[in-house]
Amino acid sequence: RSSLGRLTARFGWPQIRGNAKVGSTGMRVIGLAGWSGAGKTTLLTRIIPRLVGRGLTVSTVKHAHHGFDVDHPGKDSYAHRVAGAREVLVSSPVRFALMHELRGAPEPELAQLLGKLSPVDLVLVEGFKREPHPKLEVYRAVVGKPCLYLDDPDIIAIASDQPMPDVPIRAVLLDDMQTIVDILLDNAIPVEEAVARGRSGTWRS
Repeated sequence: RSSLGRLTARFGWPQIRGNAKVGSTGMRVIGLAGWSGAGKTTLLTRIIPRLVGRGLTVSTVKHAHHGFDVDHPGKDSYAHRVAGAREVLVSSPVRFALMHELRGAPEPELAQLLGKLSPVDLVLVEGFKREPHPKLEVYRAVVGKPCLYLDDPDIIAIASDQPMPDVPIRAVLLDDMQTIVDILLDNAIPVEEAVARGRSGTWRS
């Protein structure tokens, strides 16, 4: 049996790939939440190769704050945007990137952004910590912030750099990659369920 077959048997995932879209049951989503400096991105870069190694296709969505840019002055694509283009699509033999300028329009909600992704097995969301999808909290005491799970019932487990035996949710050490990956796969939900939760109304940071 293939790696994907073993996973679908264990986690009850439908064996649908290639033709899945939002509204079907082919894609699942789960998030990583935590304060800045907790190590979300570092953890993601360790998780993704393990998921890919298990035969899953993976995409990510990351929430950024004001001022981020993927383009730079001097590039032709930047000139297109400055000239007023609503969207600029840059393509090469190895990748393409689509930049969409909001130009005063509201920032899309996570539910809308998920609908823009190509079909994959699993979507990992970094940030969007106030959106109502299941999340693993990434926590480091040195950051000096309270745990997010205290105010977020959608946090299903916490990964920390030190043992946390007294928390009321599942706790795991940040170095325990095997357990973290299993927690993410166990708790990922269909994308259409995440979209429905988002449309029901929520708040975000």
